[in-house]
Amino acid sequence: MASTQGGSGPSSAAPEAAAASNHVPPPEPEPEPQPVGVLGAPFDGEDDLWDDDGGEMAVFTRVPSTEIIYRNKRKRWKVVGRYIFGDLLGEGSYGKVKECMDKDTLERRAVKIFKRRKLRRKMNGEQNLQREIRLLKRLRHPNILRLFDVLHNDEKQKIYMILEFCVCQLKEMLDRAHEKRFPVWQAHRYFVQLITGLEYLHSQAVVHNDIKPANLLLTADMTLKISDLGTAEELDRFRRSDEISVSQGSPAFQPPEIASGSDAFPGFKVDVWSSGVTLYNFVTGQYPFEGETVFKLFDNIAKAEFDIPDMVGPSLASLLRGMLHKEPEKRLGIFEIQQHDWVRKKQPPTTECVPVPPRNGSECHELTVLPYIRDMHFGTDDDQSGSEEYITERQLNEREAARTGGGDATAANGPVRRRKNKPCLNPKSWSGCKHA
Repeated sequence: MASTQGGSGPSSAAPEAAAASNHVPPPEPEPEPQPVGVLGAPFDGEDDLWDDDGGEMAVFTRVPSTEIIYRNKRKRWKVVGRYIFGDLLGEGSYGKVKECMDKDTLERRAVKIFKRRKLRRKMNGEQNLQREIRLLKRLRHPNILRLFDVLHNDEKQKIYMILEFCVCQLKEMLDRAHEKRFPVWQAHRYFVQLITGLEYLHSQAVVHNDIKPANLLLTADMTLKISDLGTAEELDRFRRSDEISVSQGSPAFQPPEIASGSDAFPGFKVDVWSSGVTLYNFVTGQYPFEGETVFKLFDNIAKAEFDIPDMVGPSLASLLRGMLHKEPEKRLGIFEIQQHDWVRKKQPPTTECVPVPPRNGSECHELTVLPYIRDMHFGTDDDQSGSEEYITERQLNEREAARTGGGDATAANGPVRRRKNKPCLNPKSWSGCKHA
């Protein structure tokens, strides 16, 4: 009986032990996250924010990771010297161009940012930059891009050129224009300013060497600015000849003497040739010489055989042939171009102008032009002096009514003074930035 009880004792206890070993206690609730002090002591209340001496203590609070919200750090504006940098305007092989503002005068500027390591990779990169800075410091003309300041950052190896602000390149306008060309009257306006700027450069013994639409900028008041003097050639003022031996311009705008491999060539006539190619591109949307390769292109340029479309008038066609003459000696000079009938003749606006394209599709960077421009005056073909023309306001209104097909216009018969041979632009006709 004892043995039975002895055997039954362990057998009955075994299931209970097994059940106890398999029993999983319910999980205890997680304690609420509590702030702890600097040393990890529990935070009992507001009194623990101060130590025994009454000094304030830093307190850390444990927060579950699901409640943490990550926010990107707000980008601060960049200030270099007295200039506040803004949006990116463009980027080239040498560096970036950004919009900036002078915080002292609140004037809008553009800054060209160069990195020295990139300049070293380009052939004559540093030399071209130093030449451009040297030339822009001494050149002052309404049609030459103005340099305001040059800043250096030795730590970051950067150079900042603070330049006059322009809204776009003429190349950008051509790319967005219908048939990639300007109306004749609009091309005339830009070409007159280009020749005026070139006349000043040549008077300062400077050969630009790279005239093309991409190097012609436009301000908000539609003033053309010649830019990119990095490849320019500075001549000796006491030397009678303007011959140069190096040209770093774009292949499509090179004259036949360079394409044929001449050792020396007249520098001023190089600018005349490239200006003729630019004018041809303005009015036709094409280039007079093309080629699948650079060698084929130079071969066509050396022959100097090109066609002028029928839509180009005879006066303009004669100007293009004179500027694109194969022989530099027979090619027109700056003075002869200025005296040409097409340049001196007034070109009234007959069609809508090609507008400045908005930057990045933003309306804040859009320039608008009114459908009529009545106060543009470039002189007439019979005007060879700086005399002034007096015309009444009534006559102006009658001309405008005849052009638009409107009725008789009545206005006060007050004299309006006009100066010939001076391109003038009424701000009421061309508006600047709508959100300036």
